[in-house]
Amino acid sequence: MHSYKELGLTPTKDMYVKAVDGKYAVPGYNFNNLEQLQAIMAACIETQSPVILQVSSGARKYANQTLLRHLAHGAMDLVGEAKSTIPVALHLDHGDTFELCVSCIETGFSSVMIDGSAHSFEDNIALTRKVVEYAHKHGVSVEGELGVLAGIEDEVSHEVTHYTKPEEVEEFVKKTGVDSLAISIGTSHGAYKFKLSPGEEVPPLRFDILEEVERRIPGFPIVLHGASSVMPEYVEIINKYGGAMENAVGVPEEQLRKAAASSVCKINIDSDGRLAMTAKIREVLATKPGEFDPRKYLGPARDELIKMYKHKNVNVLGSAGKG
Repeated sequence: MHSYKELGLTPTKDMYVKAVDGKYAVPGYNFNNLEQLQAIMAACIETQSPVILQVSSGARKYANQTLLRHLAHGAMDLVGEAKSTIPVALHLDHGDTFELCVSCIETGFSSVMIDGSAHSFEDNIALTRKVVEYAHKHGVSVEGELGVLAGIEDEVSHEVTHYTKPEEVEEFVKKTGVDSLAISIGTSHGAYKFKLSPGEEVPPLRFDILEEVERRIPGFPIVLHGASSVMPEYVEIINKYGGAMENAVGVPEEQLRKAAASSVCKINIDSDGRLAMTAKIREVLATKPGEFDPRKYLGPARDELIKMYKHKNVNVLGSAGKG
């Protein structure tokens, strides 16, 4: 077994106490490859932001679980070399089985999510409690979920959103012992979060649900998934250089900033990273058709990612300077 402590990682539970008190959200940035990880770490070290490195089960298969552990170790070396003290967590995003969570814990993850939201309320509690009992023996934090987000992201796919029922949160938290809770208040996975008619505004997040959840479990760490803004500038570049992403709409950043000032202490951002990277790669390959050196198109993509993550830390999540 490889403990996260050997890698110098931090459980997410420790980050959330400061985030709730400080009225900011810790970024949960997903990565699949080296360039994404380089960008995340560069941006968070420069802005002195705590960060949660997120890996889905699909990303874990893609990147290789053994290499992932060494990438996380390398990320911590970067923090040390920069003489920084920002806390870094390695987190399983949307784990769907007890066995997957155990495997991640045994290979150096400091935090896991067990997503039992597709099960009945009772079965979700039972599965989540089982993961919590194992994880806490090893000092690993656990995120549970109540409610279902629509959209597609890796293996996670649901057609319809089911909002979190506030009346269920107290029982769920008490019976499972989770360290944080992902809720559904109108965000969704992927780059097509809302279906809008021409001229129609993006509907506001259900802050009434969030406020009722806060009232029932005051101070408890809340997580928002599917919170990319689907930044229009990247959609525009993608479409300009041969892409086909019409009507891709995300969550307005001002709504996310409002959420981050509440008990929402972690906000997940994946699609914006994918869009930024794809936009710059398309731009380079379209404007320099003779280019075949991956460094010449992955490098600009990485630079754009750094710029985008710094913007999120400073202007959206409020996590800059909180490391």
